[in-house]
Amino acid sequence: MAKTDSDIDALYQALPSEFTASRNALAKTLTAEAGREVRSLKKPTVVPWSVNQVYWKARAVYDKLLVRGHELRAAQIASLKGKKSDVRTAMEAHRRAVGDAVHRAEQIASEAGLSPDAEQLARMFEAVSLAATPPSNAGRFTDVIEPQGFEALAGVTPVARPAASADRQRAEQERRQQQEADARLDEATRELERAQERARAARQAAERAEADLAAAERAVAEAQRRAQKPRG
Repeated sequence: MAKTDSDIDALYQALPSEFTASRNALAKTLTAEAGREVRSLKKPTVVPWSVNQVYWKARAVYDKLLVRGHELRAAQIASLKGKKSDVRTAMEAHRRAVGDAVHRAEQIASEAGLSPDAEQLARMFEAVSLAATPPSNAGRFTDVIEPQGFEALAGVTPVARPAASADRQRAEQERRQQQEADARLDEATRELERAQERARAARQAAERAEADLAAAERAVAEAQRRAQKPRG
């Protein structure tokens, strides 16, 4: 069974275009029941495939993301319970970890000739890292997972407040924090888009420069050929 598990892991590390053929080939080597289970495995779409690759090929980035997500979740829960908690710092650290994971996923996908949606990547990394328990199918995701929001904290009992004014003050503070977090996420998304555009422009400029260099080299070679040609 361990051998089969490692073979299945290998399926999710291969290119999406190779998944179906590799899955069916693996199924043929197994017993009837095991083969049926393998044939039922779903091919991952581009975004979950890219998330899987961060798990398999950049585990340190993936693990750091989970740690930052756990810290943010713990800070939010502590805050709901009325305990002192630096939610803002935890949120910033988590945002940076998400950005690092998105960047690494895009790198790996680009090397494979794929272009996952950056916003969907960010949302899936948020969902995975803020889950109450680490996903059991890490490295084998097949569909995009969306963040659950504060309903993910279901079961957490907020601390009782002695007065309605305190409730309103706390609610207003949390509303401002959420607005600030949303604004930072929007800015981070815009910065990511600007960085992608700059990268595309840089690649195009490099290609033009290479073409100009090649043309100049051909011109020099032609001039040298003409200069060396005997004059009659």
